[in-house]
Amino acid sequence: MANALQQLIREHLDRKGWSYGDVARRGGIPRSTVHHLATTDRVVRMPQASTLEGLAKGLEIPLEAVRRAAAEACGIHVYDTSPAADPNGTAGAGPADPEVALLIASVQKLSADDRRHVTALVESLLDRSPRPAEEK
Repeated sequence: MANALQQLIREHLDRKGWSYGDVARRGGIPRSTVHHLATTDRVVRMPQASTLEGLAKGLEIPLEAVRRAAAEACGIHVYDTSPAADPNGTAGAGPADPEVALLIASVQKLSADDRRHVTALVESLLDRSPRPAEEK
């Protein structure tokens, strides 16, 4: 069974009658990258942001659609915080930044020990950042 990213790429290639090369030229990314993403059954890690941007541009679809499909292909659940996805209209309560949503979803896949390391890293980064009250 094809993963979400493979399905997304195949659907758009078939619908538009494009080749991997067509998408690569439009998106400014290597043809081999498009081919790899379209044919790899298991995406081990999230593609780089520039690759996702090029793929979205090449397929002529929104970046968020490509980002979500890639995350799902990696086994990462990305929370949909758009108003359309939330029937209660409380979408603003969640992270609007896709990178934040991806980080939140990714942390859940870590072991308890690794989550402690991530927590320590975040705390150390927050401690070295000036707080608004301290900036005055």
